[in-house]
Amino acid sequence: TVLVMYFTSISTAQTTDCLHLREQCINAANGCESVWNVVEDVCNISVLGNRCKAEDVIGCNRIIQVLADEYPEFKNCVCTTDDVCSITTLLGKQCSTDKDNISMETKLQWSLSALSKQAYTANRTCLDVNKECVEDEVCNKQLSLYLKVCSLNKKCNMEECQAAIRFFYQNMPFEVAQMMTFCDCIQRDESCHRAKELLHGKPCAVTEVPPPSCLNVIHMCEENELCRKKYTAFRSKCWRHVTKKCYDDEACLETLIKDDMPCSANADCKAAYISNWGTMLRVECTCQNLPPAEKSLCGLFHHMLHSKSCFS
Repeated sequence: TVLVMYFTSISTAQTTDCLHLREQCINAANGCESVWNVVEDVCNISVLGNRCKAEDVIGCNRIIQVLADEYPEFKNCVCTTDDVCSITTLLGKQCSTDKDNISMETKLQWSLSALSKQAYTANRTCLDVNKECVEDEVCNKQLSLYLKVCSLNKKCNMEECQAAIRFFYQNMPFEVAQMMTFCDCIQRDESCHRAKELLHGKPCAVTEVPPPSCLNVIHMCEENELCRKKYTAFRSKCWRHVTKKCYDDEACLETLIKDDMPCSANADCKAAYISNWGTMLRVECTCQNLPPAEKSLCGLFHHMLHSKSCFS
């Protein structure tokens, strides 16, 4: 009886702590609420009783793992080995996180996917890539989760859509992610351009009205821990010359010109670029209407974030 009471008290304490974390997450201004909303959407959580009715258990577990990866305080509240889904641990069920188990599960699914066996080739049209994803059972399931959150049929929430895109691209094998990221269209192919917008989160995840300056995008990113890590990795993998010469010195950066910015464009750089999807680094930015003193630095940031010259 004493042991039962002891474990019950532990379970109750854990439930209280995790529910408190959830409340903190919902009220935070650091993007946690957006990821949590995607968790609720994907896991089909009932508001009454917080019951989980996930039809896609694997998808539910994956998005919860994303939550724990991006916000480590949730590590003790989630479990990726539940029979139902991990959200039950927020109601007090104790278990340990087994991230290797879920990553092996993902790899096994993708090893059975025909799309993942295709070698990456440049200049694939976005319409072709989109069709291949829709026709592939594993890829289509991932795409459906992302479209559910970023759908234009409901009012767009940029942060939630960005969280869903991060989740989407994190679950792609590198070859598949490359196909989707670097696909393109000929100018007049409207169907292809619609497919490209769908794969790249337009307009919900990347379009703000009015568009921010590229200077503001970088400064906002540096104030967000998750974005700052991705930006640091992207700059060090793709623009080593910039990092080595100037670090974070904006006065130094202003002395650089685009021709003095060699891009590595190797596999590590491509992976870092793909990792930027679902962050404010992919938001369309502008350098118009800025004071002359700021235009040079803004143009440099726009070149780093949006120029295709690195991968063409």
